[in-house]
Amino acid sequence: MHHVETIKLPHDLREFTEIIDVRSPSEFSEDHLPGAINLPVLNDDERRKIGTLHKTSPFAARRLGAGLISANIARHLSDHLAEKDKSYAPLVHCWRGGMRSNSLAHVMRSIGWRARVLEGGYKAFRTFSSRELEHILEHPELQLTVLAGPTGVAKTRLLKTLQARGAQVLDLEGLAKHKGSILGLPPDTYQPSQKHFETKLWKTLSEFDPSQPIFTESESNRIGKLHCPPALWKKLAQSQVVSISLPLKHRAAFLLDDYPYFTRSPQDLKSLLDKLIKLRGHDQIREWQEQIDKQQWPDFVASILVNHYDLAYRQAGEEKSNYPAPSAEIELPDFSHTSLQSAADELVQVATRR
Repeated sequence: MHHVETIKLPHDLREFTEIIDVRSPSEFSEDHLPGAINLPVLNDDERRKIGTLHKTSPFAARRLGAGLISANIARHLSDHLAEKDKSYAPLVHCWRGGMRSNSLAHVMRSIGWRARVLEGGYKAFRTFSSRELEHILEHPELQLTVLAGPTGVAKTRLLKTLQARGAQVLDLEGLAKHKGSILGLPPDTYQPSQKHFETKLWKTLSEFDPSQPIFTESESNRIGKLHCPPALWKKLAQSQVVSISLPLKHRAAFLLDDYPYFTRSPQDLKSLLDKLIKLRGHDQIREWQEQIDKQQWPDFVASILVNHYDLAYRQAGEEKSNYPAPSAEIELPDFSHTSLQSAADELVQVATRR
């Protein structure tokens, strides 16, 4: 029997050719190590079947499990692993570093590949990354510069402009796959699980240089169905805030540019607006839906900004806001490339002056 080497976190995972997560597809989709691929040794149905059998006969469950795992490993060997050469050195893991990961690692080592197993499996990774995320966010040197302002002032596009010029950007809406409002989930997209959101957050922050400015935008405690981890919410409350503004007509034009799928799918938009009846009343919703039917897009967007988003907006520095009052203000004349570049230059100067 070939002895299977194990590694413990923290460890530089870049030394491995590949990170293989052998858990079932549903376990993998909930969360996984950054960059990992999924080669399940038991699929979801097989895992359920073995779990049920284990309650009445652990021996029969182990025998069935061994057969299913062997068949799945054979399939991976003739498929994904078929072309791997002698230098292949993967890290293999399952939920706790037990039977599933060791089974694949033993076969790999008998072939001659230097497969190693993550001690404690995904569970150990989750403990490690959660603890590290807190440590990073509690570090006094790490300072965030927060872009604040009502909906439609191009904060996210300004972040992308900063990122393009090499600045460190924490794009929370990008990580959460949500634009942070009732209309914020683009069609045919799904938000990650809370665990995977936190993994992506840890991965992003762990790659930043804390001595250099980090830019983000003001978010509420919830982004769609996800929530801000407490340590991040606390760090945001201690951040430098810069207020961004843009004239109303340009905000309306920007939202039409940023949410193109609504003009392509008016019926979906009208269904979403029904959720606001309790808050804004039947008359207002009817007016918006008529504007949509008549394709009066600039009027509709300007109205929903003034009569919904701006009413709900909590200004940084207000009593119930998590954010301190802005220390600087930037007025965008429009959302052209030139204006965004100029604002990005100003933001870098503000952030480096602190």
